Amino acid sequence: MNNGFPHHIFREYDIRGIAGSDVDETFAYSLGMAFAAMLPEDESRPVIVGRDVRLSGPALQASLIRGLTDAGVDVLDVGIVPTPLAYYAVFQLDAAGSVQVTASHNPSDYNGFKMMIGKSSLHGDDIQHLKQLMLERHPAASVQGSCKAHAIVESYIEFVAADCPLAYPLKVVIDAGNGPSGVIAAPLYRRLGCEVIELYCEPDGSFPNHHPDPTIAANLKDLADTVVREKADLGIAFDGDGDRIGIVDAHGDIVWSDMLLLLLSRHLLKSHPGAVIISEVKSSQHMYDGIVEAGGNPVMWRTGHSPIKAKMKETGALLAGEMSGHIFFADRFFGFDDAAYAGARVMQMLTESRAGFPELLTGIPESVSTPEIRVPCSDATKFALVEEAIAHFTGEDYDIVNIDGMRIQFDDGWGLLRASNTQPALVMRFEAPNDRRLQEMRSLIEDWLNKPD
Repeated sequence: MNNGFPHHIFREYDIRGIAGSDVDETFAYSLGMAFAAMLPEDESRPVIVGRDVRLSGPALQASLIRGLTDAGVDVLDVGIVPTPLAYYAVFQLDAAGSVQVTASHNPSDYNGFKMMIGKSSLHGDDIQHLKQLMLERHPAASVQGSCKAHAIVESYIEFVAADCPLAYPLKVVIDAGNGPSGVIAAPLYRRLGCEVIELYCEPDGSFPNHHPDPTIAANLKDLADTVVREKADLGIAFDGDGDRIGIVDAHGDIVWSDMLLLLLSRHLLKSHPGAVIISEVKSSQHMYDGIVEAGGNPVMWRTGHSPIKAKMKETGALLAGEMSGHIFFADRFFGFDDAAYAGARVMQMLTESRAGFPELLTGIPESVSTPEIRVPCSDATKFALVEEAIAHFTGEDYDIVNIDGMRIQFDDGWGLLRASNTQPALVMRFEAPNDRRLQEMRSLIEDWLNKPD
């Protein structure tokens, strides 16, 4: 293949671009051949391939499979599934890896690929290595690989239902955003004994009802309204490929992911005191302090599902989570991000605690925080600008955490400046005891960013 494909679609954690132009069938075939070249020479196990509901998915998946089988690799096609079920298939079937055709929560005209080799997600240098392999020619293997359909959903539902029995049934509203999660989560939660009310669970790659991103409050409005109207115990939302979760409580209020992780940590630490729990630089300081108070060992790490999973393996962490809604369980599970499984664990926590979210969140200090603030900044300059900020504020004797950008730790809060790994942008976030102090922290960094050259 020539140098004609767009290099910007090779991102930190996956490959993602406009379907039909950035990502087409020729690209998918070449990726299949290159992925096969990354496998160990003596690898004989099959590769799992699945896809989300996007309209471009069938053609891209077919070309990807053709590239893999032409390279001599056997494929197990698990069909339309959330990305975590492709991961689950790798672990349950001891497969060589997986390729999921998905663009997660991106708009409907996007598509892409999330990949594992063995039981590790490809990210960073691995994805750049894959890109280099795609620039090379790979001859077809002397023996063609095979492709077989493999049903994985019932095995998954049985596994999770056995792992997460509830102390009593709950009434839950689920919003799949027309992605693939509804067809998994609805029967799973009914198997757990729940009364399930479904919103937008019909797979539709045009996403006609709302954007499938549960981190945006507007996308949770229908869920929250339905929870209140139906007097449900909670609502669970899923993103476009089912690895990120959103939660609303019985009053329709959003439970943001750092607070959700704190509650799950407290529950876990009752049976695993001293456990390592990982989160990222965008999470609340109250979450980190609360994990310590509950007897846990919190680790702040880099944003991104792949770095988090790698850090979990390194530290032996039992639980991790990100502000974006990725929740990772290594306790009783496989250490990857799975929203349907996380939802089952949340409901198990609620029933074993015999309490709702407001009661469980009682006692956490009051604070105000911003959402992620994105400032356009070219890919060519964003990382250097953050390094310049670190040097400046270190020189001013600020307390700085620099594992992923610059998090200035104040006595009463924090401010973050980091380069986005997925967009030409800088990301800021702030947490403070009140609005006045929040603005002071924000002005400190913004004034520096806006300084004359």
